[in-house]
Amino acid sequence: MDVTFLLNGETVELESAPTRTLLDWLREDRGLCGTKEGCNEGDCGACTVIVSDDQGTKALNACILFLPQLHGKAVRTVEGISGPEGQLHPVQEAMVTHHGSQCGFCTPGFVASMAAGHLNGRTDHDDVLAGNLCRCTGYAPIIRAAKAVETVPVPDWMAHDTPKVTPQPYAPESLDQLAAWYAAIPDATLIAGATDVGLWVTKQLRDLRKVAFLNRCAELRQIDIGDQDLHIGAAVTMTEALTVIREYHPSYAELIRRYGSEQVRNAATIGGNIANGSPIGDNPPALIALEATLHLRKGDVTRDIPIEDFFIDYGKQDRAPGELVTGVTLPNSAPALRCYKISKRFDQDISALCGCFNVTIAEGIVQTARIAFGGMAGIPHRAQAVEAALIGQAWTIETIRQAADRFAKDYTPLSDMRASADYRLTTAQNLLHRYFADLSGQATNVLEVTS
Repeated sequence: MDVTFLLNGETVELESAPTRTLLDWLREDRGLCGTKEGCNEGDCGACTVIVSDDQGTKALNACILFLPQLHGKAVRTVEGISGPEGQLHPVQEAMVTHHGSQCGFCTPGFVASMAAGHLNGRTDHDDVLAGNLCRCTGYAPIIRAAKAVETVPVPDWMAHDTPKVTPQPYAPESLDQLAAWYAAIPDATLIAGATDVGLWVTKQLRDLRKVAFLNRCAELRQIDIGDQDLHIGAAVTMTEALTVIREYHPSYAELIRRYGSEQVRNAATIGGNIANGSPIGDNPPALIALEATLHLRKGDVTRDIPIEDFFIDYGKQDRAPGELVTGVTLPNSAPALRCYKISKRFDQDISALCGCFNVTIAEGIVQTARIAFGGMAGIPHRAQAVEAALIGQAWTIETIRQAADRFAKDYTPLSDMRASADYRLTTAQNLLHRYFADLSGQATNVLEVTS
């Protein structure tokens, strides 16, 4: 297919296979080897590039970014971050001054993430760089370099530049067009951020011939804020969702902040995280606890279901061939919602388990309870036995102790590389105690508790 975009300020027109990655093309066809291949799955950040479009400028992982996703956009690699006359970008100068590079393998990716953050005026450097791994420096010199250029102006050559191009047919601009296409070709693959599908190509070496890219379908990228509800389109990225959800559900927002890395959140979509049906996806437990509604469409037929009913069994969802997820609606108020992600690394790691709690209490008695976990079974689902043990009971530590024993009725977790079954069950019980302490006003944030 024909793809047109800007590469380091120059227009590129090429014919590409649907799932040729930007990383491979840069290194093999263009000789731009500053962008490195490390993990080849979007974890290490060595392949980070800067991508700009009408939605702004962001850092993305080139290893799981397909060339058709760049149509009509602008890309800067590390070679294009320096000026046209060879001038160093301020972040490059700072990395030299503060000794932020040793072996140098990870440095181009760090520079790309830092330059994107610098352009966007970001000062939350730990978040900006959480998706870039370095084995040498210990990060302190890199953070010092990022801080040193916070007030330095953005170079002229880094100005936003997007070519004027015509969208291709497999990148539909309307939901009607997409729904009709997918109903006619139900065995096709829908690609939004490619943070999951990308690994099908780079790790499983799958050849995806029938694909549609969703990034130009404006209806799937809408966020509608009502008096009582938030509607989030399926192609809304996790970065965009974080911005909105932070105002209404701060605990859920903190969960999203730990979702992957800056590069992954910039690409990953809320609909993709739901539709892939992963038992360890971080969004479903929160949305189930919020009693969210999932919206689906096949051709001209739409339907709405409680999101908890979407997950049937491992690898099986309530979604017919040719039916797509179009969005999710959640309440904009749930003051007692708390989400707890447990993982080996605090940032950018897959959950061993993720528990979300939403309990309402009136006059000391539990009125309603919705508790959902991911990572405890083949699908994310509610802890209904625990909920039943809470509802109608006094909100006391004794009630919590008795209810915690019921987790064994709700889940029979597996042991794997992330955690043992016993660890998962015990931790789920402990999280109910943490929730009680949290609502009681005690300090429970592991980043704030001190000895």
